[in-house]
Amino acid sequence: MENLSINFNNIMQNITEYFTDIYYHPFKSIIFILDLLIVCYIIYKFVESARHSRVWQLLKGIVLIILITILSNVLQFKILNYILTVFMPYGVIAMIVIFQPELRRMLEQLGTNKFTKYFGVGMEKDLATKTKEDIYKIVIAAKELSNEKVGGLIVIEREIQLDDIMESGVKVGADVSPQLLVNLFVPKTPLHDGAVIISNNKIEAAACILPLADDKEIANGLGTRHRAAIGISRETDAIAVVISEETGKISVAKDGTLIADLKEEALKNILIKHVVNKRFGDENRKNLPRFQKGKLKKDEKHKTNN
Repeated sequence: MENLSINFNNIMQNITEYFTDIYYHPFKSIIFILDLLIVCYIIYKFVESARHSRVWQLLKGIVLIILITILSNVLQFKILNYILTVFMPYGVIAMIVIFQPELRRMLEQLGTNKFTKYFGVGMEKDLATKTKEDIYKIVIAAKELSNEKVGGLIVIEREIQLDDIMESGVKVGADVSPQLLVNLFVPKTPLHDGAVIISNNKIEAAACILPLADDKEIANGLGTRHRAAIGISRETDAIAVVISEETGKISVAKDGTLIADLKEEALKNILIKHVVNKRFGDENRKNLPRFQKGKLKKDEKHKTNN
């Protein structure tokens, strides 16, 4: 406990000396402001990334523990403060392990799409074009499966990673192509039963098991594929395209809601808006003709549980 108090006093002394130095050297205040802005931006981006993942609740719990630790020190709850501070280093290690996907995504962005946009490299534009092409291929595959009345379930990963879902299936790791997507759902083949996961512009896995939505608000006429599509869209931010084996109708599950009986153009517009534009910004939406924008809004209002 004594060592902890000494460390806290040293920290406060260093902070006091730092601001005293700024007071006598006004030019250093500019550096301080830049330093503070950079730190705030990093924290903001980290929190923003965490809010779209399944660790957001855990992050709030960690913040609560830190506040309790500080409060216990102020109120002189020595036993509680000692227990919390002893386990704090292990908590830091746990955070690194828990937030590993988010940290990896942030580091990847330093050398890829969003970061390089500000230097005019143009990598984001190329990736956006490829993603849009993949959407077209998914739509072609969905249309083919619909015409043949072959059941299918295609899940498109967005911000929240689906590693645990992919582990339940068979790894594929192939480029997106309509031929492969159709073949994966051919009846009586080893991989036809389950969902195909598309992640990072790749068909990463097939025959994956998804969580089922089983609440009473869902129509009884919906089959396992539709319930699985709604389930994965509730637990994550993924978008699921489902093709009915009985009717051949195409539906999209998003945010726990099923948009049913979509035509080819409507499906393409919805996926472009919520996958391409969501990932790369609204500049792709500006390229859509005006009648398509209006049609997209109309299609999105056509939400049903049937």
